[in-house]
Amino acid sequence: MMQTFEPTPRLKDSSSFLQISYAELEERNLKLKREREGGKTSDEFAVELRKVITDDPGVKALIVCFSDLEGKFHMLDYNKKYVIESENNLTFDGSSIRGFSAQNVSDLRLKLDWTSFKWLPADVFGTGKVLVFADVYDQNGMPYESDYRVLLKRTTAELQKQNMTVHVAPEIEGFLLEGEDCEQHFDERIGFKLASEGGYFNVLPQDKLRQFIDRLAEATRAMAFENEKDHPEVAPSQFETNYKYTEVLHAADYVQLYKVMARQIAKTFGLT
Repeated sequence: MMQTFEPTPRLKDSSSFLQISYAELEERNLKLKREREGGKTSDEFAVELRKVITDDPGVKALIVCFSDLEGKFHMLDYNKKYVIESENNLTFDGSSIRGFSAQNVSDLRLKLDWTSFKWLPADVFGTGKVLVFADVYDQNGMPYESDYRVLLKRTTAELQKQNMTVHVAPEIEGFLLEGEDCEQHFDERIGFKLASEGGYFNVLPQDKLRQFIDRLAEATRAMAFENEKDHPEVAPSQFETNYKYTEVLHAADYVQLYKVMARQIAKTFGLT
C-alpha cells in the first residue's frame, strides 16, 4: 500500500505553499520509486495521488513536462484543481514545438504518467508545486509518433513480454561557466570564462565548483536519484554525477530533470 501523507498544515499567511525538507522529500520520493519498481501502474498511482494532492492545501500546481524531438525539455504549470477535473483535456499547440505537428492539425494532448510523479524541492522549482511527466497523444487519441518517450515506453513494454527489463545508470558530465545564461552572450573573440581552475582531485571544499556540485547533489538526492558519487572531473570546471541504475524510461526522465536542476542551481550562484 502507498504511504499516506498528512496534508501540509495551512499557515496563517494564505499565500504560503508546500515547502518540504530535503530529508522528507527523499523519503517521499523513494517510497514512490519503490512502489513503481514493485509494479504499481499509472492508474493505481493516479487514484491515490489525485486524492493526496487534492487534500493537501499546500499543493497549488502540477508541473507537466515532456520532451521534443531535439531533446528540449518543456514544462507547463497546471492549476491542480484543473488537472483533477480535466485530466483528459490537457491540450497544447503542437505547431509551436519544433518538429511536432503542422498548424492545421496542431492540437495535441498530454496523458499523465503518474508513475513519474515527484515531490519537488521548493528552492529549485518554486513553492507548492509537484511534477509529473506526460506522454503526447494526437487528435485521434493515439500515441504521438514524434514523442520519443512514447516510443521508449512502447519498446520496453515489448521487451517485458519477453521477460526482459532494461536498466540504465547514467553518468552525466558538464562544465560550470561564469555568468548567468552566458551562452546567450557568447563572443567568440573572448570565449567562455571557467568558474573554476581546479581539476579531478584538487578542488577546495569552498570552491565555486565544489559548492555547486554539493548543492546539486542535495537536490538530486531529495528527488530519489539515489546518488552514488559526485565530483569534479579531469578538465578545469568540469563536473560529474553518477546515480543508481533504474528502469530505462525513468532513467531518461532523470536526465531531463538533472539538466533543469543543474541549470537552475548554477543560476543561483550567478553561473551557467
